[in-house]
Amino acid sequence: MIERTPNQKAWWLVLPVIVLVAFNAIIPLMTVVNYSVQETFGNNQFFWSGVMWYEDVLGSPRFHEALLRQLMFTGQILLIEIPLGVIVALAMPRRGVWVSVCLVLMALPLLIPWNVVGAMWNIFALPDIGLLGRAVNALGVDYNFTQQPGSAWVTVVVMDVWHWTSLVVLLAYAGLRSIPDAFYQAARIDGASGWQIFRYIQLPKMKRVLTIAVLLRFMDSFMIYTEPFVLTGGGPGNTTTFLSIDLVKIALGQFDLGRAAAMSLIYFLIILLLSWIFYTLMMRSEGQK
Repeated sequence: MIERTPNQKAWWLVLPVIVLVAFNAIIPLMTVVNYSVQETFGNNQFFWSGVMWYEDVLGSPRFHEALLRQLMFTGQILLIEIPLGVIVALAMPRRGVWVSVCLVLMALPLLIPWNVVGAMWNIFALPDIGLLGRAVNALGVDYNFTQQPGSAWVTVVVMDVWHWTSLVVLLAYAGLRSIPDAFYQAARIDGASGWQIFRYIQLPKMKRVLTIAVLLRFMDSFMIYTEPFVLTGGGPGNTTTFLSIDLVKIALGQFDLGRAAAMSLIYFLIILLLSWIFYTLMMRSEGQK
């Protein structure tokens, strides 16, 4: 048997990417870390503050409320978009000209810039001139997302579902298309029902792509900023002030760089930890089957 010597020269091709990532990510990160342990009183004079800002953020009711809103929003998004995306993918045709039409329609919301999505829904949902707002009020429902916290929350959730369910649909559809026809033929011979085909053939084959979908939607929804900011500005009150919006208010609105830097690092660690937990649990459940 001939032993092959690994060729390590390929790492030279990766080196430019590593340098670029270090320049664009690590250096700004170290700047944030530097701000998080310093205090300033103006005149570009900084003083060592240690972990004061971290203690301040972790003990702040404002941070706890924003984190709770963020967790509630992300949980609702995952509970709606993942099942809905799978249902739409199952309903899409597998062959014919309609496949291309459906794929293009599904991809259209993903091509719209985030700030445009927020502006579109802002106009669309206005209670006096918006098509959605006037239609809902015409049905006898008191709807005004600019003044009512419940209406604002529902509008942000519906906007995100409209914008990002297509991503789940496309991933789930790719998983369905990878299933050989022989699996379906064997299921028909055995007399399997539609639910049994989904439970034992389609769902296991979609599990890996759904894992990617859950992770992507979790991270995206947990870091959402542009759409709700353009739509509601975080209001009314603090109803839709998620962690990202609150962070920008502290950093730019109050120009409190130390507290904002500490909050951004805590924010990053929360996303990293929850993503790792999600991935570990899903991979562990897959390994048990």
